[in-house]
Amino acid sequence: MLLMKVFFAVLIIICAVFYVMYLWDFALVLLIVVCAIPVLMFITTYITKLLIKVDMSVKNGTASKREDFPVFLRINNRSIFSVGKADAHIEYYNVFNNEINTFELHMPVQPLNEQSVTFQLSSQYCGIINIKCAFIYIYDPLKIFKFKVGKNLTTQIAIMPEGHEISGEVSYVDRINEESNVFSEHKPGDDPSEVFDLRGYHPGDKLNRIHWKLSSKKNEFIVKDYSLPVDTPCTLFLDLKPYENNSPKFTLPIFDTLVESLVSVSQFMLENERLHSIVFYNGKENGFVERNINDSDDLAGVIQELILSVSDNLFCEPPELFFSEHSGLSLSSFTFISSVTDSTILEYIDDNIDADILNALIVVPSSEAASKLTVGFPNLNVFPVVMGRISFSVKDIEL
Repeated sequence: MLLMKVFFAVLIIICAVFYVMYLWDFALVLLIVVCAIPVLMFITTYITKLLIKVDMSVKNGTASKREDFPVFLRINNRSIFSVGKADAHIEYYNVFNNEINTFELHMPVQPLNEQSVTFQLSSQYCGIINIKCAFIYIYDPLKIFKFKVGKNLTTQIAIMPEGHEISGEVSYVDRINEESNVFSEHKPGDDPSEVFDLRGYHPGDKLNRIHWKLSSKKNEFIVKDYSLPVDTPCTLFLDLKPYENNSPKFTLPIFDTLVESLVSVSQFMLENERLHSIVFYNGKENGFVERNINDSDDLAGVIQELILSVSDNLFCEPPELFFSEHSGLSLSSFTFISSVTDSTILEYIDDNIDADILNALIVVPSSEAASKLTVGFPNLNVFPVVMGRISFSVKDIEL
């Protein structure tokens, strides 16, 4: 573009000298034409700039990890002038590491037309992908002038985590939600408020479970199996501090492992008919929130809320704030998921959380870091979770 400006400047000077030296009408016409061309290019391109509108969007608010998702850049040119070349400067980054990636799109823009340019992005990690069109340069046909349009257009998309298989067992204890009427559809229990099944008598069955009226009709002993409550007070607590005591290069993969550990444990509990709640810090609400998980749809909605609630500065209140405000908790199981390796919070949970089963999943960047993690608390079971190796790390957990 600079070359074209220099070329026309030299051409105008030559034409001016030619007109001074040779007083011909042709020389005057040539000088006027050469001077008018840049002016015409400037005026038409500037008018086009004023009449171009640009917006950017994604089709859905969420996408899966490692799968391409489309981003749409729409350009509406309401002028009668076409643009032979337009350059769009695109930036995108995950808010959990702020490593900005950039690339450029090159395209023509047709007159009196709305066109859409689609490009594909993907992410290896879950989180929020912020996408920004920093600017679009449009050029006149001779590339003498350029103007910016569509400056600082932004959109974002939530990249959803994946669940991983973990090994463990769900223990059925005496603490239940007495106000709930949710019972297992697959396993009997000891709650006499609802009958799970009727079956024939087996030696060792209690006499008070015999259905006497039905037994007299069937002329054999029929025994009642009671129901198993599944709405027990179980809590998964996610401590979103992926930057704590870790190198910045680990922030994104550790956050990814934190969220996927939560998803994996929650899915395991749902598969075993154990209703539960998830507690996390919501940056948009500036406080901890508790969400009940009754099925996979609840889990998907809460994870999307969790990811979209994290602010760019990654601020998160310390877990002790939630514990101090909910000091009367009485739980069947409590699972703490964090990347903070300081034993202070683990000692606090071990001493102060009233739960039959206490677990802590601590995400660490390597196996070496896992070996240095403090374990051996009287009541708290500590599971070091190596970054990106959830199934390998979470074995034989009791919930």
